[in-house]
Amino acid sequence: MGWILFFIVVAFLVWRMMPAKGVRSISTEELKGMLQDKTKQFVDVRTPGEYKARHIKEFKNIPLQGLHAKMDQLDKTKEVVVICQSGMRSSKAAALLKKAGFANVVNVRGGMSAWR
Repeated sequence: MGWILFFIVVAFLVWRMMPAKGVRSISTEELKGMLQDKTKQFVDVRTPGEYKARHIKEFKNIPLQGLHAKMDQLDKTKEVVVICQSGMRSSKAAALLKKAGFANVVNVRGGMSAWR
């Protein structure tokens, strides 16, 4: 019985980490090669406190809880790259953006925890 519960929890966590349909996932190493591309929009969905403590200068801070209200600040025709602390919130943000009609959304796997 314990093993079944363990596998259910693991399967749930794996499912939650999977990117939304149509959302590309990249590593922080791949992100480094994109940062100078002015055709992309970079969005950090962490809280203002997390962002202030440590962030990548190319990223604009739009916290996940306020993303829906601020989507009009983003261009739906440009690629949007989202990051958070671990990849969970940015995955949710990517799904919201896709649902709202953003054509090209990219999630950074591992988030700021993986950024070196």
